Amino acid sequence: MNLNLRQAIINRMKNKSEAELREIIEDSVGNTEMTLPGLGVLFERIWRDSGNEERERMVSVLHQSLAGDQAPPRPDARH
Repeated sequence: MNLNLRQAIINRMKNKSEAELREIIEDSVGNTEMTLPGLGVLFERIWRDSGNEERERMVSVLHQSLAGDQAPPRPDARH
């Protein structure tokens, strides 16, 4: 069976609980660059399933973060 990376990531995440998804995201943020494709796929799903207000909020948060961020995020920074 030949799956693309996007589908492989989705299949790995499908049956995770909300708590497990949160843990995966928190462990991935600021970690090695190897986790970036997975975060990208997850963000793609969030974006696709979000309404205009939610999208505007995400873009605003991202814009503010990029404007004020002079250093890369610390791996141990948790929100």
